[in-house]
Amino acid sequence: MGAIEVAGWFVGPFMSKIIEACSDYLKEQVGWQTGMKKELESLRLNHPRIQAVVFAAKQAQISDQNPALNEWIWQLRDALDEVNDVLDELDYMKHKEQLTKNMEETKLIKNKKLRKLRSMKKRLFKIPRKILKIGERALKRDPILKRLEEAVQKLDKVSANVTTFLHLLDKAKKQQKEKEVDFYKTRETGSLPTTNDLIGRGEAKEDVTQWLKKLSNEHRDRNISLLSIVGHGGMGKTTLLQHVYKDEITKEFDLKMWVCVSNNFDVKKVIVDMLECLEVKKRPRLDDTLNALQNSLMTEIMSKKFLLILDDIWEEEEENLDISKWEKVLAPLAYGKIGSGILLTTRMDSVATMLAKVIKTKKETFKLESLKEDECLQLLNSHAFAGVENPPDDHKKLKSIAGEIVKKLSGSPLAAKVIGGLLNSLDLDERRWRTVLESNLLGENSVDSILRLSYIVLSNPLKSCFAFCCGMFVQDHAYDKDDLIRMWIALGFIQPSRGMTMEDIGESYFDVLVKKTLLEKVGDDYKMHDLIHESASKFFAHECGKFVGDEESSLEISETVRHLYVLNAKSDISRKIEKFKHVRSLFLFYDDFNQDNCSALTEIFKALRSLRLLYIWAPRDLKLIPEEIGNLIHLRYLRIEGYNLTMLPRSVSNLYHLQYIIYDEWVSSKSKVDDFLPSDFNNLSKLRHVKLPEKYISSICGIGKLKSLLEMNMFDLRDVSGYKIGELENMNDLYILGINCLENVKDAEEAFCAKLFVKKRLTNLTFCWSNTCSADNIDFDDSDDLDENDFDVLHENVLDNLRPPECLMNLSINNYRGARSPIWMNKINPISKLEKIELSDCRQWETLPPFGKLCFLKSLKLFGMLKVKWLESKFNGNDKYDAFPLLEVLHISGFEALEDWFEAGVAAEDGCLFPSLIELRLHKCPKLKELPSLPPKLKKLQIRSTGWKTLKFCSNSNPIPLEKLEVLHCRNITSLPLADEIARLAALRYLTIGDCPNLSTLGSHREVGTTNNCHLILNFLCISDPSVLLMEPLTSIASLKELSIWWNDKLVSFPNEAEQWFLNVSSSLCELHFMYLKSLESLPCSLESLSSLQKLSIIQCSNLISLARYREVETTNNCQLMLNTLKISDPSVLLMEPLRSIASLKTLSIWGNDKLVSFPNEAEQWFLEDRSSLCELHFMYLKSLESLPSSLESLSSLHKLYIEDVPMLRELPNLPPSLKQLRFFGEYHPELKERYREDGGSDGHKIAHIPDIYFDK
Repeated sequence: MGAIEVAGWFVGPFMSKIIEACSDYLKEQVGWQTGMKKELESLRLNHPRIQAVVFAAKQAQISDQNPALNEWIWQLRDALDEVNDVLDELDYMKHKEQLTKNMEETKLIKNKKLRKLRSMKKRLFKIPRKILKIGERALKRDPILKRLEEAVQKLDKVSANVTTFLHLLDKAKKQQKEKEVDFYKTRETGSLPTTNDLIGRGEAKEDVTQWLKKLSNEHRDRNISLLSIVGHGGMGKTTLLQHVYKDEITKEFDLKMWVCVSNNFDVKKVIVDMLECLEVKKRPRLDDTLNALQNSLMTEIMSKKFLLILDDIWEEEEENLDISKWEKVLAPLAYGKIGSGILLTTRMDSVATMLAKVIKTKKETFKLESLKEDECLQLLNSHAFAGVENPPDDHKKLKSIAGEIVKKLSGSPLAAKVIGGLLNSLDLDERRWRTVLESNLLGENSVDSILRLSYIVLSNPLKSCFAFCCGMFVQDHAYDKDDLIRMWIALGFIQPSRGMTMEDIGESYFDVLVKKTLLEKVGDDYKMHDLIHESASKFFAHECGKFVGDEESSLEISETVRHLYVLNAKSDISRKIEKFKHVRSLFLFYDDFNQDNCSALTEIFKALRSLRLLYIWAPRDLKLIPEEIGNLIHLRYLRIEGYNLTMLPRSVSNLYHLQYIIYDEWVSSKSKVDDFLPSDFNNLSKLRHVKLPEKYISSICGIGKLKSLLEMNMFDLRDVSGYKIGELENMNDLYILGINCLENVKDAEEAFCAKLFVKKRLTNLTFCWSNTCSADNIDFDDSDDLDENDFDVLHENVLDNLRPPECLMNLSINNYRGARSPIWMNKINPISKLEKIELSDCRQWETLPPFGKLCFLKSLKLFGMLKVKWLESKFNGNDKYDAFPLLEVLHISGFEALEDWFEAGVAAEDGCLFPSLIELRLHKCPKLKELPSLPPKLKKLQIRSTGWKTLKFCSNSNPIPLEKLEVLHCRNITSLPLADEIARLAALRYLTIGDCPNLSTLGSHREVGTTNNCHLILNFLCISDPSVLLMEPLTSIASLKELSIWWNDKLVSFPNEAEQWFLNVSSSLCELHFMYLKSLESLPCSLESLSSLQKLSIIQCSNLISLARYREVETTNNCQLMLNTLKISDPSVLLMEPLRSIASLKTLSIWGNDKLVSFPNEAEQWFLEDRSSLCELHFMYLKSLESLPSSLESLSSLHKLYIEDVPMLRELPNLPPSLKQLRFFGEYHPELKERYREDGGSDGHKIAHIPDIYFDK
C-alpha cells in the first residue's frame, strides 16, 4: 500500500520539478545531445497520463491486486530518484566550482600589491567570465552530464509503459462504484485524552478507583496488589488510567509511577523509567548495571506506598511470555509498603495471568468493552464540533449525519475520535460530511480502513510526512516537533513557498496531523497512538524498514525502502544494508562504538551515497566520525548523539547541501574550541540550523556566509576580521540572535553594519557586553583616547544603531553601560510586539522606556539597574492609562534608587495596574515606598530586602488567589496581615518568613474565634525565628507537611510554648529541617512525638548539645519517630537520643562540615549497632575528612555509597558485600582513583565485588 499512497507526491510536483530542472540544464548546454530534448518532450506528454493512472489506482485501491502496476510504480520511483540524484550532484558541482573561483580570486587579490591591483582592475573583472567559460566547456564533457542523459532516457523508457495501464482508468471507476468497504473489520482504538471529559468510561473509572480505595482498607497478604485492564486495541485502556492517575484517590500513595512498556520490552528501560518518575537525584542510565538499577529502585520505594501504572504491555503468545524478565522488573517492588498497587493495560488475558503469577497474587481483571452508541456519538460530536460555540439549529442535519456514521463504528472510541477530527476539518460543510458517510471505505470492517479514510484526505507532501512519522519511529516515540520538521525539509517533503519559510510550512503540516488526531500532544511531547502507528506502518512497509538486531523480520525488508532504521547496529551492518541503494534516510543506533563499527560506518558511507538524512546514536566511545562521510554529497541533515567526540570530520565542510547539523552533547576534554569544526565550515552556505555545545558557533570565521541560518543563540564578537558584527549584515533569515562582547564594536557606524532592522523574521534578540568591559575595570587615566563619559556614550551610540525589526517579541540586554534608553526603545511602534523583556546589570541606565504601554508584554525582568527611580515615567503628556495590561511576570532586583511605581504626575486608573500579573518578585529595593494594590490574579509574591514596616494586602479580590508568599531580609518590617486576611487567603500553601527581626505580629491581636474558625492550610513553612510559630494564624495550623527553620545565629533553644505547637502538627509533619543555626543548643522536646516525620535535617548547628532540652541521654519507650532519611553535618548528633536508637533509617547523609577530619569512636560504635535498615549512605562536602568509619563493613543492607567533594580522602575502609553502587563526584584525591582503579590499582581488589563503580571526571 505504501507505494501507491506516496506515489501521488513523486509523480506530481516532484516529477514536474525534475522535468523542468532537466530542461533548464539542457538550455545551458547549447548544441549538446539533442536526444535528451526528445525524451523530455516525451516525459511531458506522459506525465499527466501517469498522474491519472496513479490517482485512479489509489482511489480504487487496486495496486495491491495488480503486482505489475505496483512494480511499475516502483520502477518509476527509482528512475525519478536517479535523475534527481544526478541533478543534485550537478548543483553540488556548480557550488564547488563557485567556491573554487572565489578562492582563486581571493588568493589573487592577496598576492598583488595595491598599486598593481588598481592597474589590473579590468583584467580582474574578466577572470570570472573566463573561468565560467572554461567551466562550461568542461561541463559539456563532464561524465555527470552523461549520466544525466542516461538517467533521463531510463526515466522516459519507464514512463512510456504507462500505456500498459491506461485501461485501469475505466476499471477503477467501475470498481469504485461496486466496492463498499466495511468500516470496521477489526476493532478501532481510542486515542489519548485531549479533554478533561471521560466520555463513556465514568463507570469504569469508578470501579477502578474503588479498587484503589480497598487497597488501604482491606487486609492483604502481599504488599502489592494487581489489577489488569484488558481489552481490544483502542478500547480506551490508556485513556481510562490517565484519568484515574489524576484522580484525588491517588494522593493517598507516597509515590506514583507511570511507565509505558509498549512492544519493545526491555527490563532495564522499564526500571529506568520508574526511577525517572521518582525524580531520583542521580539520573539513571540504560548503561547502568541491572543490579544497580534494581537496588536504586528498591531504595526509593522501600516502605513506601506506591501506585505503578504499566501501560500497554504488548500482547504475546503464551509460549513467548518470558516470566524471568518480569521477575527482574518487579523484584524491587516487593519492598514497598502494604497497600501498594499496580494497574496495567494489555490486549491479552494471558499477560494478566502471567504478571499475577510473578507477583504471587490472585488474578484481578477489568474488561473494557465497546462504547454504547449514544456514548460513541457524544465522543464523535465532541471532536466534530470542537471550537464551534453553541451550534445553531442548522447543524441538526450535521448531527443527523454524525448519528448515521456512529452506527458504523461499532462503539470504537478511536474510530469516533479519528472520524470526528476528520469531520471537524471539513468546515461544517454538509455535502462533505455526507461524502464521509457515503464513502466507499465505510463498508469494510477494519481499523486500517478508518485510518485510510483520515489519510486519503491529506495533501500529497503531507502523506509523505505522515509515512515517515509512523514508518521510521518506534511505538510510543516522543516526537520533537521542530526536529521532525527539519527531517521533512531535508528529505524534500517540503518545498519553498513565497511568503512562508519551509519551517512555517512544516509547522502547518504538523498541526494538520495533530488536528486529525494522527499525532497527539501528551504533556510536552507529541505521540502517535499505538494502533494508529501499528496500522499505518502496514501502508509503508515498502517505504520504511527497521533492522532490529538479529531478528528474522529484518530479513524481510523490501529493497525498495527509502528510509531505514537500524537498532543495535553491529559491525556487519554494512554488508546487510548495502543493497538498499535508494535509501534516503538512515538511523543508526549503537550500543557500543568500536573500531570495527567505525570501519563498517566507512563502508556505509561508500555504499549509500544517496542519503539525505543521517542520524547516529552512539552513547559511548564515539570519538571520531570517518572522513568518508564526505562521500555523502546529497546529505541535508546530520545528527550525532554521543559523548566525547573530539572533532567533526574535516570533510563535513565539503557537504555543500547540508542544512542541519546537530551535535549537542559532551565534547572530549582533548578537543579545542577552534579545532572542533573544520576551518572552512563557512562553505556550508545552505545551513539553516546548527546546534553545537558551548561556544563552538563563535569559532566559525566568516559566519556571515551562512546566510540561510535561522538561529544563532550567542555569537562572541572579536576585533578580528571574520568575527566582527558586520558578519550579520546579510543573515536576514535569523529569528533567534544573541550578540556577545559588544565592547568590540568600535563605533556607531560599525554597529549599523549589522542591519538588524531589515531582519523581518527576527523574534528573539539578546545584546551582551562582557563584564570586563565595565567602566569600573578600565583605567581611564592611562587612556589618551577614551574617558569615562566617552565610554558611556559609545555604549549608547552602539545600541542606538542596533535597532531591531518591529516583529521582535523577546528582548534581553545585559551589561549595557549607557545612561539612557536607546532611541528606538522610547518609541512604542518599534517594540510594540514585545512579549518578554529582560534588562540585567545596566547600572547607569536612569529612565526606563514606557513599558507599561506595551499591549503584548507578558514578562518583565529587571536586575541591577542602580539609578532607576520609577518603573514608569511620564511620556507624551499621558497622565493616566491602563498600565501593563497583559503582564504576567514581574521581577525587580537591585533597584537601589527605586522610589515609586510611577513618576509624580503619572498614575494608572484604579484597578488597572498589572491586571493580569501572576508572579511578582521585589528584591533589594530599599527606597520603594509600598506595594501597589495587589493584582487580582497574583499567585506568587516574593519580597526581599525592602525598607517597609508592614505589608499591606490592598486587594479588591475575594478571595485573594495568592498561593506562595515569601518575605525575606526585611529588617524593618513589624507586621504581616495574615490573620486579618485569613478568610481571603484560602489558597495560600507556601509561606516563607526569614530574617525579619522586628516582626512582632501576623495581624491584629484578636481571639481565634473572630476568624470564624478559618485556618491557614499551609503545606510548606520556612522561618528563621521560631517565635513566629506562636503568632496567629500559625499557632492554630494543623495541616503542615514541611517545616524549615534556618539562618538564625541567635537562636539558642525553642520556647516552651513551641513544644505544644509541634504536638499540634505531629500527625501531618513529614519533613523537618534545622539548618545554619550556629548558636542552637537543643531541639524541641516534642521531636520524638512527630509520628509522621520521614525526613530530618540538622545542618550547620555546631553548638548543638542535645536533641531534647530536658531529656536524659537514655532513650524512652515512647519514641514514635520513624525516620527514613537523615541529613546531618556533625556525626556526634548520631549519639543523641532519639537518633541514637532509631532503627528505621534508610538514607543517611553527612554533609557540609569543613572541620571533620575523622569519625569519633562513639560514632563508629553507632554504625556497629543494628543498622539493618540503612540502604544508602552519602558523604558530601567534607573538605578535611581523611577517613570514613571503619565500621561501614557491618552495614549488611547498604546498597549505595556516594562520596562527593571529599578531597582529602585517600583510601576506603572495607566495604560490605551488599554494596551495589559506589560513586565519586566532584573533587576527590587523585591517589584515591589510582589506588582503586580496575586495571592494576593496588586496592582495586577490595571493591571488585561492587558491580557499579563510577569516578566523576
